[in-house]
Amino acid sequence: MSQATKSQGVWGKLGGAGIGLAIGGPLGALIGGVAGHFLLDRLGAPFGRTPRDVVFTTGLVALAAKMAKSDGVVLPSEVEAFGRVIQVEPSARAGVERLFDLAKKTTNGFEAYAHQLATTFGDEPALLEDVLDGLFQIAGADGALHEAEERYLRAVSGIFGFDEVAFRRIAARHVRLPDDPYGVLGLDREADDAAVKARHRALVAEHHPDRALARGLPTEAVAIATRRLAAINAAYDRIAQERGLR
Repeated sequence: MSQATKSQGVWGKLGGAGIGLAIGGPLGALIGGVAGHFLLDRLGAPFGRTPRDVVFTTGLVALAAKMAKSDGVVLPSEVEAFGRVIQVEPSARAGVERLFDLAKKTTNGFEAYAHQLATTFGDEPALLEDVLDGLFQIAGADGALHEAEERYLRAVSGIFGFDEVAFRRIAARHVRLPDDPYGVLGLDREADDAAVKARHRALVAEHHPDRALARGLPTEAVAIATRRLAAINAAYDRIAQERGLR
């Protein structure tokens, strides 16, 4: 099954009866504004487990929309990056755009969406890192992380439970920071060669896109994991070249 087909499946669920009922909270209300359903609070929803793929993708779109609003300027490069992160069939594009526009206009602040994601994926922080990676990919599409974007991403990162070290490690995959390649791997420059190699192997195993596919995650998570692994490998290659590692 192609990635586009999988993403189409996520967006196709927005028109399904009761999808918002199964989600609830601010994201459920946002979906209701697009799908035209009246929603119940999650606590009283009779539709089984929350559909995590829809929560992930909807939350990513909502936070991207709030980031665009906080920055005040949406650059063509950011629009292009959004299209790479949120991959859908042309027939579903209008629905994504409606969701994005509605999220920008809602009275809910980004904190409400971030808290719902943090609660939903509290048992799987790697998914929260996926969301933050996706936001960084969009924000850093023009090659820089602007002050308003950095404040926004730090706030989201804090709600997700990431500390400053984790934030800088994630940021280093997308923007140039001091000790950039070491920051990507979460290492000090003083780490010996064996530690560098071991850390790289562990990160490749942890973040390989095949793991996202095996867990049945949406297209967006797989695409983010693919780019994240590329950044990890690029950082290791730089260190290996500097040190003459084989």
